[in-house]
Amino acid sequence: MTPRPIRVVDAHVHLWDPDNSDWYPYLSTVPHGAAGDPSRMYRKYDVRRYRSESEAWHVDKFVNVAAATGRNSIEETIALDRSAEADGGPHGIIGGLPPTGSIAESIEDLDRQMTAPRFRGVRPMGPSAPPVPEVEVLEALRDRNLVFELMARSDQLAPSAEQLEGVDGLQVVVEHTGWPRSGAPEEYAVWREGITALAELGPEVSCKLSGLAMPLQTMDASVLGPWIEHAIECFGVSRCLFASNFPVDATYGTFDDLYETFSAVTAGLDEESRDLLFASNAERIYRL
Repeated sequence: MTPRPIRVVDAHVHLWDPDNSDWYPYLSTVPHGAAGDPSRMYRKYDVRRYRSESEAWHVDKFVNVAAATGRNSIEETIALDRSAEADGGPHGIIGGLPPTGSIAESIEDLDRQMTAPRFRGVRPMGPSAPPVPEVEVLEALRDRNLVFELMARSDQLAPSAEQLEGVDGLQVVVEHTGWPRSGAPEEYAVWREGITALAELGPEVSCKLSGLAMPLQTMDASVLGPWIEHAIECFGVSRCLFASNFPVDATYGTFDDLYETFSAVTAGLDEESRDLLFASNAERIYRL
């Protein structure tokens, strides 16, 4: 068995309760006939359950990422921060950037979430939200020392890189290894081009190695490996960070299955490099 990392800082978790249908309406009904075991995603997921499922991996800290719909994602940030000390996490929170009627409203939403001490940045929320917001919003994130999490599919990666190029000093994290849509060779080719363009933006752009089980429908190291290895080749070990995307990726296996794959794919790296990937980079980027 591949030696496990000394510790883990999980950069992408979703704490949620399907009974809160106002915030998580999409969790109200478990789909039938879908790949994997969707019931492992469509369930209440709290800190206790997360700790139980990840207990073998020495998780020091974890980051919750917005999952409540639209403007509810702002209230989600506030609520999770309020309960974090008693619950034992999350240690950092990526909140929501829902569509608004103006740039000023978007910046007001940032400032409301900044009242939460564990708030560290945002991801765009809602199907109508473009991958990259207006430059004024990006500058507001930078000026507040907040992280922008890029939710862009493979074909959106290169155009997103062009939009982000002019905003110097902004900390950007590419979510879910660039969100490939499938494992098809032509998708991989488009994804490689986009990932390379984002990596070339410079040291303030990092790649979150997560979310691959969703499109690839497996946690097998031989399938996930080429995607992870290419991202690390482009960004380097100092700009990549592993994350579970639980309970979403739990559809295709356990936390142990996923982190055994991460561990196996990076088995040839030295201990310092593995600590960067599994823990230290997330601590630095999210100021944990």
